[in-house]
Amino acid sequence: MHKMPGKVLPAAQQKQADDGWDEDGAQAFEFKPLTREEAQQWRASQPNVSVWWLVGVQMLVGLSAGALGGLLTQRAPVAWSVLYGAAAVALPSALMAYGMTSSAVSRLLAGVAQAAFAGFLLWEGVKILLAVAMLWLAPTVVPGLSWLGLLAGLVLTLKVYWLGFWIRSRRSKQNG
Repeated sequence: MHKMPGKVLPAAQQKQADDGWDEDGAQAFEFKPLTREEAQQWRASQPNVSVWWLVGVQMLVGLSAGALGGLLTQRAPVAWSVLYGAAAVALPSALMAYGMTSSAVSRLLAGVAQAAFAGFLLWEGVKILLAVAMLWLAPTVVPGLSWLGLLAGLVLTLKVYWLGFWIRSRRSKQNG
């Protein structure tokens, strides 16, 4: 069987190909694993934002948004709609946080990376299904539902994740 010769580049391109860059444009670099002490130092420098803290802040933002919506519009259905929209984010997040951190299954599978990832996918699926079910039931659960209020509560509560990322990155910059 006849084999094709390897890719031969013109002289000008060969010089460019040897400058530390791969064919796909990624720069080649040497990987150096961290020592145990370096890894511990890196972990200590990274801020730790608890998932329960994020869920608590989501609930506080939802309660505040519901109260503000009720005060601004002077209509109880708007306040309940905002609260229900916030609950459609916070309750599934709390269930996922419990499933990922506190359930017996999470403790059992904590040392196996593939099982932990599968658990994450499972709880993320449960979270999404619960949120969709809550939104589907919103017109029957909240009398006089205000879709705009529900959307406002949902969006404001979802933005808490960005608050957590912002706080984490801010702490990370302060630590060096």
